Amino acid sequence: MPRFAANLSMLFTEQDFLARFKAAADAGFTGVEYLFPYDYSSAEIKQQLDANGLTQVLFNLPAGDWAKGDRGIACDPARVEEFRAGVDLAIAYAKVLGNTQVNCLAGIRPQGPDCATVKKTFIDNLKFAAEKLQAEGIKLVMEMINTRDIPGFYLNTTQQALEIQDAVGSSNLFLQYDIYHMQIMEGDLARTMETHLSRINHIQLADNPGRHEPGTGEINYRFLFEHLDRIGYQGWVGAEYKPLTTTEAGLVWLKTHNAL
Repeated sequence: MPRFAANLSMLFTEQDFLARFKAAADAGFTGVEYLFPYDYSSAEIKQQLDANGLTQVLFNLPAGDWAKGDRGIACDPARVEEFRAGVDLAIAYAKVLGNTQVNCLAGIRPQGPDCATVKKTFIDNLKFAAEKLQAEGIKLVMEMINTRDIPGFYLNTTQQALEIQDAVGSSNLFLQYDIYHMQIMEGDLARTMETHLSRINHIQLADNPGRHEPGTGEINYRFLFEHLDRIGYQGWVGAEYKPLTTTEAGLVWLKTHNAL
């Protein structure tokens, strides 16, 4: 059975952020992920990880002003220097937290620059990040996001991500495969993950529709968890969903799907 990490940006939100680490451990999770650590000192977060025996699995590179609608800046030609400074900040946090992978959010396609410029910017930024992170022993992943939840998001499908990965040409760039997003965009989940297993370094989950916990929608998660075992997936699976009611009530999927 895969190892599951609680996404603290979406789970246990009834509590303050730093209290969510203990809540995740108490619920049986051995790893955690979240959108960003940057509102807290790395020492504060490290203390919570150590106190609760948790592995820091993933967080995102700085992605602009989230509150004002930014969803990443990696494809924006006007924000290259901001992106590069964010890579350095992410490395500083990852080294303290023991984090061995970070995710790059491409962002919403900027208005103005032509398609070729936007694509080149994204590729160049990924090359820069992949090289700097590799020097620190940290893997870089990039996430495909559906265009229903984030209209205009630049990176949307597995095929597009594979083409970008090939263009970057780095052995340190991988896909973050979010089952929920890819169910909306393309389906064929099991076959896609098996076919491209060597290019995927992180998986996330939520059911569809609604982006709630496994068992609330159309996706056969019991089958997919067993499938990941069959094909030899060795990475983490991040539980990145919005609980249908409360976090605690929604955690029943861990037992009904034999996830613990």
